[in-house]
Amino acid sequence: QVQLVESGGGLVQPGGSLRLSCAASGRSGDGVMAWFRTAPGKEREFVAALAWSGGSTVYAGSVKGRFTMSKDNAKNMVYLQMNNLRSEDAAVYHCASRVGRIIVGVWSREDTYDYWGQGTQVTFSS
Repeated sequence: QVQLVESGGGLVQPGGSLRLSCAASGRSGDGVMAWFRTAPGKEREFVAALAWSGGSTVYAGSVKGRFTMSKDNAKNMVYLQMNNLRSEDAAVYHCASRVGRIIVGVWSREDTYDYWGQGTQVTFSS
């Protein structure tokens, strides 16, 4: 059983930066990790995904060039470095995990993932 715990959310100003972390206990072997977000009044949307083996990444167009996803295999951690934040990035950010490989074409789909964290909130100060 994989347990995911996110941290690092908080209050930020437009143009600022945050780094989100996701601790994946109980995870082993190959697979895919992802970040999704849910903004108030909106559906959950894909943000970024990363393969444990090799570290290939995929990003949503809205965050490409501003967000970077990375991993620490030894610690079973993944991170989301968010720079040049915009007010539309305000959301609850969820970490998700898939056990085992899958084609990159489905990394952005929610049903690709077996486990989900509770989320960490990113909000903006005026």
